[in-house]
Amino acid sequence: MRERPVTPFRDNLLAGKTAFVAGASSGINLQIATRLAEAGAATTILSRSPDKIEAAAAGIRAKGAKCIGIAQDVRDHDGVGRAFAISVGAHGPIDIIVSGAAGNFVAPFNGLSYNGFRAVIDIDLVGTFNVMRQGFPHLRKPGACCINISAPQSIHPYPGQAHVNAAKAGVDMLTRTLAVEWGQLGVRVNSIIPGPIADTEGMSRLAPTPEAMEASARGTPLKRLGTKDEVADLALFLVSDAAAYVTGAIVPVDGGLSLLGVGRVG
Repeated sequence: MRERPVTPFRDNLLAGKTAFVAGASSGINLQIATRLAEAGAATTILSRSPDKIEAAAAGIRAKGAKCIGIAQDVRDHDGVGRAFAISVGAHGPIDIIVSGAAGNFVAPFNGLSYNGFRAVIDIDLVGTFNVMRQGFPHLRKPGACCINISAPQSIHPYPGQAHVNAAKAGVDMLTRTLAVEWGQLGVRVNSIIPGPIADTEGMSRLAPTPEAMEASARGTPLKRLGTKDEVADLALFLVSDAAAYVTGAIVPVDGGLSLLGVGRVG
């Protein structure tokens, strides 16, 4: 596994700014929230489990950063609105929103239940709508930036992933639409597409054996799995002034996997 180089790029880069990260009790989204907090942003993280989200927030605070955790399901439109009100009360107007709550499992379409399909659509797509819709009134305008966390399934139709293919394609189109509608207000909106990222729940589900994990690594042009740090550093770039003219972008961080066409992780 590659070791992430330590650079001064992130030091105090977001001092005086605030961030709201949904789906951040673990994995990629927690790493993004941690990176934004390390860069100086006062951060709010949100996820369903009270114990997990408070533990995650405590871990960020242990680094000397400002962070509160809120237990809330992104599928609850009004509840997400209440979470934003709490965040604004604690940290003030919001400069950065990251919407990353997601659900996934492997199932061929003919074996996919209505409830299974609906659950992924509700978490990934409706959840993203709820976060963007409820967060917008609280954004600092102009100058705010939003990131939606997508997936390779938004680009290529992975077998056994019809539910995720549909949900994430919707997320990316929502990203593009909001970039157009909100651009005139000075708000940028982009998507990140993490590919096969080590030590994540998604990879453990899609590549459940060491052999499948190794095959996933070999299947990328860079011949390795990515790291959560590499996704977090891309997020930091996109919310920074270095990306001030970047909006509506759908950015893979996947070792080139999206260049290879239809496939399946593992």
